[in-house]
Order: sequence, then structure tokens, then C-alpha cells
Amino acid sequence: MRAIILAAGMGRRLQAVCGQQPKCLLEFGGKTLLRRHIDVLQQYPIEELVIATGYGADLIEEEIAAAGAKVPVTTQFNPDYEQGSVVTLWALREYLNQPGDLLLMDADMLYDCRLLERLLASRHQNCLMLDRNIGVDEEPVKLCVRDGVPVELGKQVGERSAYDCCGELVGMVRLSESVAQRLLSVVERYLATGRGQADYEQALRELVRLGSGFGCEDCTGLPWIEIDFPEDVDRARDEILPRLLTPDRYVSRDHGRGSVLTICN
Repeated sequence: MRAIILAAGMGRRLQAVCGQQPKCLLEFGGKTLLRRHIDVLQQYPIEELVIATGYGADLIEEEIAAAGAKVPVTTQFNPDYEQGSVVTLWALREYLNQPGDLLLMDADMLYDCRLLERLLASRHQNCLMLDRNIGVDEEPVKLCVRDGVPVELGKQVGERSAYDCCGELVGMVRLSESVAQRLLSVVERYLATGRGQADYEQALRELVRLGSGFGCEDCTGLPWIEIDFPEDVDRARDEILPRLLTPDRYVSRDHGRGSVLTICN
């Protein structure tokens, strides 16, 4: 399995905090978000880590070199990083077309190892994750489930009572080879019809609504945050970071798909 991290964006809403550096280089507990991604992922059966770069690509390359990853790390530069993340997915088309399952992850997340553990151990080959502790504003991308199956995804999802469950979509997705290729086909159509400003979640929504065999895992109660605004930085540092499990509390276990890590109580 390979992991793809989307780290190309400018993070305009965080410039007061980030200055000229990409937001994946924000530090929490002495480690950047990107370094934390690498540290966690290399403990799992990940054969290759692909990082999509754009804004501040040189700084990201320096951080990757300093991280000394134990797994192969490849970068793919997106020169059109000021557009939407669908353009970044298109820049990654070589890797989305390769054989095997993959993880697609946002770089601007601070998260507990148990989220990734739950995603990798899921029985669903195509899997989305949701957190039912959702905010009341319109910013979070929402995932709606009916009869255990994801049926809607987006910032606007209509009346929530129409679904059995509605939560915030977590920025890590597990995709099979065939569904990754279907996602790429949707992205290609977006670009051909002038929708290069779209976020990749909009393309993913089409697959969910078409019934592409997605399942979901509930991670409600586990600490994580997507960092978009200055107030998210404060919450990440004050509320999320102190609750994260450290890697030394994990040991290998075979889940039938190669060894992954599980909590050692």
C-alpha cells in the first residue's frame, strides 16, 4: 500500500500564523505536521509515501530530508497549486493509476495514531472516516450515512434528519485500485469542464453518490483536527496535542493485510 499526502496548498487563511511557510510545517510539540505524518506512516506497512508539493516546495523538501524517513518518499510538484486540490490530484495521476490500494491524506491534520489504525484495519477496501462531533457551521465537509453506507458528502448536505448519521469527514481516505482510477476519471472531467478550482472532496462526492462501494469507520472521540484557521492552531496545541497517543504505546499485529500497529495497554 502507498500513501499520498496532499501538501500543495497555500493556506491563505493561516498566513498570519505561518508566514511564508506551508501550513504542513507548523510545529506542535517540537514536530511539524509533515514530520508527524512521516513518523506515524512509517510504522505501518506503507511501501511508498508520495507527497504532493506546490507552495513552499523547497521548504517541504528540506523537511523531508531532515525527517530521515525509513520508507521511500517521493515528491510530485504541482505548479498550479493556487487552484483547487483536484488539480493536485491530476498532478498525481501517475500514482493514482498504479496497482494496489492507497491512502489519500490531507497534510494539514494533527491526529492520533488510532485513526489510521482504524482505517487500515477496516473490512472496507474503500473506506471513509467520520466524526459525529460535528460543528454547526458550514466549513466542515460532512459525510452522511444511511443503512451503514455513505450516501452523501459535502459542506451542504440538506436536512440531516434524512440520514441515519451525519458527521465530519476526516481527511484520510482508503481507496482500492479501481476506485482510485474512477476518482481520477472524475478529476479529468472536472479539469476538462473548467472546474479546476474545486476541492478533491467534490470529486469524491460523485463516487459516493453513485454508490462506488464505500464503507465508513466512526472515529468519534479520538483526537484529531484539520487546521484551517488561526483558532485551529490554538485548539490543536491546547486540546488535541495533549491527548495524542505516542508511538511507543504501539506494537505490531497482523490484521490479515500485513502487520499494522495496535494499542499496547
